[in-house]
Amino acid sequence: MRDPFVFDSRSEFCKSPYGAAPCGGRVTFHVRPLYAEGYSRCVLVAWREFSNSADTLELMPEGTDGDRTRFSGVLTVPQEPELIWYYFRLFRPDGSTRVFDRSGWRDDGTPQSWQLTVYEPCPTPRWLSQGVIYQIFPDRYCRLSVPDPTGLVGDRTVHENWSDCPDWRPDEHGEVRNRDFFGGSLAGITSRLPELAAMGVTVLYLNPIFESASNHRYNTADYCAIDPMLGTEADFRRLCQRAKALGLRVILDGVFNHTGSQSRYFNADGFYPDTGAAQSQTSLYFDWFSFHPWPTDYDAWWGIKTLPAVREDCPSYRNFIIHDENAVVRRWLRAGASGWRLDVADELPDDFIAALRAAVEETDPDAALIGEVWEDATTKIAYSQRRRYLLGRELHSVMNYPFRTALIAYLRGGDADDFRETLEALRENYPPEAFLSLMNFLGTHDTPRILTVLGADNVPDSKADRAAYRLSPAQRQIGLERLRLAALILFTFPGAPTVYYGDEAAMEGWEDPFNRAGYPWAQEDTDLKAHFAELARFRRSFPALQAGVLHWIWTSGPLLIFARELDGQLLTTVVNAADVSQALSLPWSAPPARDLLTGQRLIPTDNAIPLTLPPRSGLLLQTDLP
Repeated sequence: MRDPFVFDSRSEFCKSPYGAAPCGGRVTFHVRPLYAEGYSRCVLVAWREFSNSADTLELMPEGTDGDRTRFSGVLTVPQEPELIWYYFRLFRPDGSTRVFDRSGWRDDGTPQSWQLTVYEPCPTPRWLSQGVIYQIFPDRYCRLSVPDPTGLVGDRTVHENWSDCPDWRPDEHGEVRNRDFFGGSLAGITSRLPELAAMGVTVLYLNPIFESASNHRYNTADYCAIDPMLGTEADFRRLCQRAKALGLRVILDGVFNHTGSQSRYFNADGFYPDTGAAQSQTSLYFDWFSFHPWPTDYDAWWGIKTLPAVREDCPSYRNFIIHDENAVVRRWLRAGASGWRLDVADELPDDFIAALRAAVEETDPDAALIGEVWEDATTKIAYSQRRRYLLGRELHSVMNYPFRTALIAYLRGGDADDFRETLEALRENYPPEAFLSLMNFLGTHDTPRILTVLGADNVPDSKADRAAYRLSPAQRQIGLERLRLAALILFTFPGAPTVYYGDEAAMEGWEDPFNRAGYPWAQEDTDLKAHFAELARFRRSFPALQAGVLHWIWTSGPLLIFARELDGQLLTTVVNAADVSQALSLPWSAPPARDLLTGQRLIPTDNAIPLTLPPRSGLLLQTDLP
């Protein structure tokens, strides 16, 4: 069995400082086996993954702590970013040994090592960690007029009715080409900026806005042109200028792993006057793609032929995207953007991301680079290589999919301690600034709508049934109550709370394209929208919610309680996800608290606050420490 009093990597009593270590830093270890076990030596055994080298560190005996022997030592970590995997081997005077690892005592087998992330300290833009992000799918947010698609790349159609269900049935060739548009525009987004600012939003993350044949625009046709149905470069500059005047920044979606087959670079159907790679091997863009043989067979993202993959190692492609004076990432930062979100970051080589980061910071030292990563970004393996996203030279932050997955599981009846374990693992592995800047969210354009997920009893089997699906009144009520709790946790947990357009308005829908319907103007759930706005106001009003230390107070069954503390300011989130009331005595040595959600004043008695939490309810307690 594991004895946590021997060593616990998350306890500063055993390992200090907590979590990841900066390059060249010193980490102190204390290991405390029972004195009766008779161990006379303790050795830390470490393997450096990137340099493929092993280290040992003798921990010296420092006497006893009660019934335990205390061994201590200081490890100086490498000067370069690294992943260190370590465990302990203990020796008795007779030469017998045992291993203590992440699973406990071990006499044989491969040790289950702890992870120690070594990172190069690099500042993360404070506006990211302190911000509230709002994600917009541009075609579906706000249209001011019905556009004419005539003469544009792709065989496009436009819905006259904004409330239509997006097209989802395959065409006569059995394909879903996403050529149906609703006509949302940059000018439409600009017209709503005051409302977004009033809602507490500080950052807009826009799905792709460059010219493209599809409504999602992930098959870029021209990186240097705004899609005409969205507007012009002047419209984009105007959006950024007016956003800045209201205290908002704009992040763009960078799709640099693949283009569209109808792009001016590939030009499979000859729409553009340029000679594309699919037309001639003498094309300026021929080396951007891998043909085998040319022109009909080529590498494509996940084998989808409308998304030909580019060779990120091609010098002319790198110059175009990164290095040239007017390269894509530089050009749009100068036009007003404040950062990039990298689509499918695991498909981009580490050196490509590092070069892109350098170009971003050279153009705007305060710009941010965020990656689409679905797992722990410090242990992600892609194409048989361990990735280095957050080790200091690549990404400032990543999208926090583990947060969403763990939160949904908890709110739908799971154990709060599983949520704690998932997020604490990230906190231990990530550099502190990266953890505070994670893009936390409840939903995105790639996930079902959060209200549907939290309210539905099951997922319909057929796509036709999912297209027609709507929550029943009872399901919707349960979903809304859970969503209010999800938002409370989202806005009070470390990281940048990110809201997918319409989630705050109670939009429903399963997977793409049902999660990409038009925003329900004049039909929003105004109570839910006000709840999100209030939480955003709290987030911006209390520095502890932006950068405060995280304390886990209670995580068991349906009860989740955690606190954020900074400079004497204490904010405590209390959640009951159960379908029944829960009574508890909350330990409280601080002054009286006020629930920010109701204004109720709570006075402790005998260092505790007695609480009875109704089903699916929460509190946000605020107090100032002496």
